[in-house]
Amino acid sequence: MSTSNTLQKAIDLVTKATEEDKNKNYEEALRLYDHGVEYFLHAIKYEASSEKAKESIRAKCKQYLDRAEKLKVYLRKKEKKPVADGEKNSSGGGGKNDKESDNESDDGKDPEKKKFEDKLSGAIIIEKPNVSWDDVAGLNGAKEALKEAVILPVKFPHLFTGKRKPWKGILLYGPPGTGKSYLAKAVATEANNSTFFSVSSSDLVSKWLGESEKLVKTLFQLARENQPSIIFIDEVDALCSARSDNESESARRIKTEFLVQMQGVGNDNNGILVLGATNIPWTLDAAIRRRFEKRIYIPLPEAPARIEMFKLHLGSTNHSLTEQDFRDLGQKTEGYSGADISIVVRDALMQPVRKVQTATHFRQVRGPSRDDPSQIVDDLLTPCSPGAPGAIEMSWMDVPGDKLLEPIVSMSDMLMSLGTQKPTVNEDDLKKLIKFTEDFGQEG
Repeated sequence: MSTSNTLQKAIDLVTKATEEDKNKNYEEALRLYDHGVEYFLHAIKYEASSEKAKESIRAKCKQYLDRAEKLKVYLRKKEKKPVADGEKNSSGGGGKNDKESDNESDDGKDPEKKKFEDKLSGAIIIEKPNVSWDDVAGLNGAKEALKEAVILPVKFPHLFTGKRKPWKGILLYGPPGTGKSYLAKAVATEANNSTFFSVSSSDLVSKWLGESEKLVKTLFQLARENQPSIIFIDEVDALCSARSDNESESARRIKTEFLVQMQGVGNDNNGILVLGATNIPWTLDAAIRRRFEKRIYIPLPEAPARIEMFKLHLGSTNHSLTEQDFRDLGQKTEGYSGADISIVVRDALMQPVRKVQTATHFRQVRGPSRDDPSQIVDDLLTPCSPGAPGAIEMSWMDVPGDKLLEPIVSMSDMLMSLGTQKPTVNEDDLKKLIKFTEDFGQEG
């Protein structure tokens, strides 16, 4: 879902809430306000690009949250039974005053706990990312392990009884750009009945003393309340690096709280999967590493996976590449990550646009009409060389907007992009990852 669509959904919800508010349907208005704010928070965390846009959305959130709080107070007072005059405490010391009552949430939660839950509400994925297993090229071992940990326990709970229990911690590690976060998106999409939390260090680290570890604790409490749950921690090394004597006390406390919560001391962690991703697994604390029961290496893609990636990234764009061309590209991109291949294809897709920009001559050709693709017209213009038959000297500025027929993507475009885009994965890091896999991991 795009930013505009997400924001529009939020605006529609709060508009309905305002209407219900005016009609004095306060319970429905409160529900719609809360739901609308969830969409606003989603837009802030994942989709708003500029700081100005984020500030604007935050201002709207504050406005609607303030109104929602007033409605909660009103509804609580309305639900209270009337108290007889003789039962009132004239001194005011026998019960809670209105201010204290207002500080309690409508379901009796501790106000401090509710504050932390509100801070983490943006970590809950509302809209599914719409990435299926088939969209992830290769990585069959990793996909099977995730299905085993996420999909099977929900679909066939009777399989996991007695001593047979699903995995509670999976670490995905490997070079940058190999699809670790993309796999997490597939998990979020495919795990229909699970609550998906996506958190980073910015969600859990606070400048206030003691607040960071409380946020970690609240995160796991929310996951237990909404199980089956998946907690995805991207760049987990930023939160759980190896403990040392010279690190800050606050960093040590966060790691300790993570260790306690992942171990589930005094709590039942059944139905919770902690999914971590990192590019530098050797920096993780040994105790954290142990709590990730399965450690799966997401390597650079093999040639068949690279071929599939070229096809996926080209999608429905018109091109003249043959199967042999795709095989050649797969062979030529040894050492490239999935992200590297994505950039190569994106650059190749821009080559026809550059041809249009730099062309000095165009010629008329047959092609589908812009207004009705089922109709073939004869007056479309496409860039050509000055010596081509029918060449007309003109620039792209002279071409009407609905008459341009851009060249299709060709193998030469791909090779030109491949010549300028080099692989980004460091050879030394690859050796460290292979060594880590030999010591602690398994191939994905």
